[in-house]
Amino acid sequence: MLASVASAVLEGIDGRVVTVEVHVSRGLPGYTIVGLPDAAGRESRERVRAALLSSQLSYPQQRVTVNLAPASVRKSGSGLELAVALGLLCADDALPAGALDGIAVLGELGLDGRIRPVTGVLALVDAFVRAGLEEVIVPAENAPEAALVPAATVRAARTLGELYECLKGELPWPEPAPPPVGDTEELDELLDLADVRGLEGARAALTVAAAGAHHVLLVGPPGVGKTMLARRLPTILPPLSRDEALEVTKVHSAAGLRRGPGLRLDAPLRAPHHSASAVALVGGGSGRVRPGEISLAHRGALFMDELPEFPVAVLESLRQPLEERVVRVCRASGTIEFPADFLLVACANACPCGRGAMHCTCSDVQRARYARRLSAPLLDRFDLRLAVSPGSGERGEPSSAVAARVAVAVERQRQRLHGTRWRRNAHIPAGALLRYLPLDDAARSAWHAVCSQRQLTGRGAARVRRVARTIADLDDRDAVLPADIERAAALREDLW
Repeated sequence: MLASVASAVLEGIDGRVVTVEVHVSRGLPGYTIVGLPDAAGRESRERVRAALLSSQLSYPQQRVTVNLAPASVRKSGSGLELAVALGLLCADDALPAGALDGIAVLGELGLDGRIRPVTGVLALVDAFVRAGLEEVIVPAENAPEAALVPAATVRAARTLGELYECLKGELPWPEPAPPPVGDTEELDELLDLADVRGLEGARAALTVAAAGAHHVLLVGPPGVGKTMLARRLPTILPPLSRDEALEVTKVHSAAGLRRGPGLRLDAPLRAPHHSASAVALVGGGSGRVRPGEISLAHRGALFMDELPEFPVAVLESLRQPLEERVVRVCRASGTIEFPADFLLVACANACPCGRGAMHCTCSDVQRARYARRLSAPLLDRFDLRLAVSPGSGERGEPSSAVAARVAVAVERQRQRLHGTRWRRNAHIPAGALLRYLPLDDAARSAWHAVCSQRQLTGRGAARVRRVARTIADLDDRDAVLPADIERAAALREDLW
C-alpha cells in the first residue's frame, strides 16, 4: 500500500519538484513525516486528518509514513498537504490505481476540507511543465495564475470532497477560468514630469536613466524637487515585454505580492525606508529564503531616498548586485540566486543638516563623516551623478512626450543587442564596448580626453561611453558625437 504523488516547493523564486511518497502499513496507528519538512510540514498531520474526515472520507487507522523526496532538500510551506491527502486515499485504495499518474498537485488544506491557495504558483507550475507534468491540480484561487504557464493543463480544486469525486469520474472538472489579462499599476493620474518646474539637468538625467537603465544619484538641499522628480520615473519607463513580464510576475508571486491573476505589464517601482535591513534589501531570511527589495525591483526601478541615512553595511551590500544584476544568498544548505536587474535612483542631501551651502551649520568633520557613508566604489557605480540646485522655470515636457522618446531609444537598443544576453546600454560589459558601442575617431578622441581630464577609473570611463550611446539613442542617431561624450561626462559630477 504505497502511493506517490508529484508536488513542488519553492527554492528562492524557482520551483523544485517533490515526490510525496505515502506508505500505509499494519501496526499501531501513527503518522510520521520525513524528508526535511519545516514546522508547517510537520504540523500537516492534523490538517490532513481533519480535512479527510470533514469531507466524509476515511483516514487510515494504521501506521502512516510520508516521505518527501529528495530527502536532502529542505521543504518549506504547506503546499504539499493536498498531495499528502490524495496519497493517503490512493494508498488506502479509496482512489483507483493510476488516478494521479502524470498529474501534479498543489494546495493547502483547511480543517473543513477546503483547498486554500499557496504562494509562488507560477514558479511551481513552470517547474512541473519543465519536468514533463503538464496536468496540474491547483487551488481554485490559484488557477488563473497557473494558466499563465504555457502548455499547462490546469484543474481547479475548491474542496477535497469535490476533487475526490472528480478524480473518480463521478463529477466533471470545473470549467477553466478565462485567460487573465495583464495587470498594471494604478498610477496617480496627477503625476507628470511637467509638474517639475526648472531642474532641466535633473530631468535630462532621469530621461537618460530611463532610456539606458543607468543608475542615477541626485544630490541637493531638501525641497528642491529630488523626490518629486524620482517619484515620476514610472511615468516614463517603457512597458515590459512578455518575457520580462513573466520574470517580474514570477518574482512577485514567489514573494506573495501578486496583485491580480494576470501578468504584470508595468515596470515595478520599490521604495524601501532607510531603516531597512540588509536582508530586507538583498534577500534571505532564517526560514525560506525570500527575495528582497532589489529583486522585487527587477526590470524596474529601486528608489532610495536619503541614501546616506541607510546603514553602511546595507549600502555596501548593493555593490555586487549593481555590477552583476543578480543576488546570491549563500546558506549551509546551498546557494540561491535571485535576479536583480534594476535601475537605482537615489537622492541625498549634500550635508547632514541639509540646509544648503549658504545656511549650512555642519562642521568640516560632520560633512566628511557624512560623505564617507557613501564609499568611492559605490559612488563609482552610479552612471549619472548630479547636484540639484533650487530654481524656477517653465513647465517642461509632459511624461507622455518623454516616454515616447524613451521608447524609441529602448527599441534601438533592443535591435542593436538582439541575439545577446544584454537588453540595454548599461548592461554591456566593458569587454564588448568596442563591438556594440563603436566610436569614430572624433568621438574616441573626445572620450580619451574626458577620461584623462577627469582621471576616471576604468569603470567610470566605460559608464561615460554607455551614457553617451544612450544620449545618441534618445536623439535617434546611429553615430555617437563628441558632444554626446561631453554631455555624458557633465552628467557625472564629483559631488563630494
